Amino acid sequence: MINVTKTFLPPLEEYTGKLKQIWDTHWVTNQGPLVEELELKLKEYLGLQNLLLVTNGTIALQIAIKALELKGEIITTPYSYVATTTSILWENCCPVFCDIENKTFCIDAEKIEDKITDNTSAILATHVYGFPCDVGKICEIADKHKLKVIYDGAHAFDVKLNGSSLFNYGDISTISFHATKLFHTIEGGAMITNDDSLAEKIFLYRAFGHLDDEYFTIGINGRTSEFNAAMGLCLLPRVKDFIEKRKAVNLLYKNCLKESELGFPEIPDNIDYNYSYFPVIFPTENKLLKIKEALSKNNINTRRYFYPSLNRLPYINSDVCAVSEDIASRMLCLPMYQQLDHSDVINISKIIIDSL
Repeated sequence: MINVTKTFLPPLEEYTGKLKQIWDTHWVTNQGPLVEELELKLKEYLGLQNLLLVTNGTIALQIAIKALELKGEIITTPYSYVATTTSILWENCCPVFCDIENKTFCIDAEKIEDKITDNTSAILATHVYGFPCDVGKICEIADKHKLKVIYDGAHAFDVKLNGSSLFNYGDISTISFHATKLFHTIEGGAMITNDDSLAEKIFLYRAFGHLDDEYFTIGINGRTSEFNAAMGLCLLPRVKDFIEKRKAVNLLYKNCLKESELGFPEIPDNIDYNYSYFPVIFPTENKLLKIKEALSKNNINTRRYFYPSLNRLPYINSDVCAVSEDIASRMLCLPMYQQLDHSDVINISKIIIDSL
């Protein structure tokens, strides 16, 4: 089976070498030395002021909403993983969907102001497939209407916009370090902010709101473990190599499929991209379903990232988002990971072309 993603695992002896430190210290969780080391190395690698590791990317979004004290309505994207929307609902806020634009598939910044009401407290946008939202326009709107901004950066690890990490934008950026991601800690995530006082608040929120016997605020258990940090420390030095290998896979797919009727998102000129996914746009949903079935019969797994458009979730009452609904019906992600053999890319492409 060729899966749409494949978790990279370092040599076992390298990982167990990190684990020996855990056995030596008997410190397995509660902000241990490996967690501290990984936080520091990630800040240095990405060029960030504050980065705090958490349990996963979903709890990162929930803590962000709580830390910014958001209430009422949060304007968000209908084209993302479901956690972006359910985190808003989980924190008793109301998601208000703003349609996407059809090049980067991120929230359409030109349509945001029409969604703002007296009850709007924030904008929560996703850098879809690692393509940047219009961060300049969103910042301008947020400043004008005194709104907070959260970016879901689950796909954007090591993406740079004009030479700076994409995580440097917004009040808070969140990341997922799930095992399917370019960089992972098996399960995990992180929160980034340039506000030192907000970072201190998040530090407490993720650890029940107290330090030893001093209690300061509400909190939750959002901490990660030494075992997760050990995996991250093994993988971080390899990220640049991962990106180069994924870039080669990306270019091979495009060359093999260039004569097909499929569409490919354009990578913006002003970014350093991470090639996390390989999404393709079909002319119709019926053709997408036909190809998905043909690949499945050949033990090739694909995913409809993202389907359905979140405004169409059965527990949501929302307006139509025509662009998002159309893109969600026609977008399919093909297998993409650095270990993917080039012969498999050629075979996948041949099956697609023959079936079309």
